[in-house]
Amino acid sequence: MADALKIGVAGLGTVGASLVRIIHDRQESLAVSCGRAIDITAVSARSRDKDRGIDLSGATWFDDPVEMAKSGDIEVLVELIGGADGAARAAVEAA
Repeated sequence: MADALKIGVAGLGTVGASLVRIIHDRQESLAVSCGRAIDITAVSARSRDKDRGIDLSGATWFDDPVEMAKSGDIEVLVELIGGADGAARAAVEAA
């Protein structure tokens, strides 16, 4: 199987945390469907200390979503910050 697809998630509110949970819970079936594993390798959100009920221990934390988008740690950026401007727009433009 090919190397894992490295995903960065910007925004860990209800939708972002749910996405991380779904990818984690369905890793095996996603790998079969996609032909490669999917790993959340980087995350970014406003508060690092907030309990989101998900395991983020395998992901690198970025305080700035733009820096995460520019990093070599990810292949795909999932922007779930919300809004059309500000940090959301800057992260997408950086990717």
